[in-house]
Amino acid sequence: MRAVIARVPRLATECVAIDRAAGRVLAADVIAARALPGFDNSAMDGYAARSADLPATVPVAGVIAAGQLDVPALAPGTALRIFTGAPMPAGADTVVIQEDAARDGDRVRLPASPPGDNLRVIGEDIATGETALAAGTRLTAWDVGLLAALGITELVVSRAPRVALIATGDELVDVATPPRPGQLVDSSVHALAALVAEAGGTADRLGIARDDLASLADRLDASLGYDAVITTGGVSVGDRDHVRAALTAAGISLELYKVAMKPGKPFSFGMRGGASPAPVFGLPGNPVSTVVAFELFLRPALLAMQRARAVRDGEQLIATPHPKQGSAMLSSLVGCNALIVVGAEVTELAPGAPAPAILMEAV
Repeated sequence: MRAVIARVPRLATECVAIDRAAGRVLAADVIAARALPGFDNSAMDGYAARSADLPATVPVAGVIAAGQLDVPALAPGTALRIFTGAPMPAGADTVVIQEDAARDGDRVRLPASPPGDNLRVIGEDIATGETALAAGTRLTAWDVGLLAALGITELVVSRAPRVALIATGDELVDVATPPRPGQLVDSSVHALAALVAEAGGTADRLGIARDDLASLADRLDASLGYDAVITTGGVSVGDRDHVRAALTAAGISLELYKVAMKPGKPFSFGMRGGASPAPVFGLPGNPVSTVVAFELFLRPALLAMQRARAVRDGEQLIATPHPKQGSAMLSSLVGCNALIVVGAEVTELAPGAPAPAILMEAV
């Protein structure tokens, strides 16, 4: 896999609108031009107060709602009713949640509450000038949400690879053709098109090449100009497996031919030279072998062409808690791909302890 990744070319960049950015790979760091949150605000419904005044029974001097622009200052010895997301008033340094308060008319009994309690401080999610997303990030839905919150409408991403798909075999028929005895529907190429899309590319099916050199050469000529070429079938050692010979005749130098694994042993990889250089992947014809080879070689290669950072390392799934936790913190979703399930009775998880998880994406 490393040998393949080292050889595939890296694609050029382009600018896309944020609404078309999901699944694309960032080509440059995104630096926050504004802080998140942009102002100190309440994390809970309750009462804004001065910690130095508490505990006490104080008059309720007013109400601050979410989205309110004209925010009164807090006078000493008073409290202001405040709602989640509402801006904190000048003079207040704590919020007592409404469940801990005892309201009696226009007065409220508030217990002691430390400074900063139930507050969201300006920039605690993302600070101005901080790298919000790094180059090489493959953008998820929550990454797009973060970009929107930062006011970013366009960004620079790697171009999506265009991939040509060529199936080979006299026994294959198109999905729209009812197979006769001895014929097989070309299902693998449709699965590959979907897998390429999952990896951030676009795939064109160039038809079925028959088991002769002329037919294969014609399909390979049609693949000129694509960023990558994938063939299926014909890479074993059968008398009618002509892909290797056709690739050589087309000026494609094979750098890998067969790998020590099963399924997927008859995998090949080479580079097309000349005016239209591109990696060429030869996949086995059997569907399980095709998918295994794609996951081990092609998906990493297509992501590398888009300059994506590696996301898979080792044989285990290791959970690393995000340093920032909070229901309003968009940054806690960046790079997040799982939710750890913690039972109500659990008060602590020791490092290295196994825990059930809900995967939010394929890892």
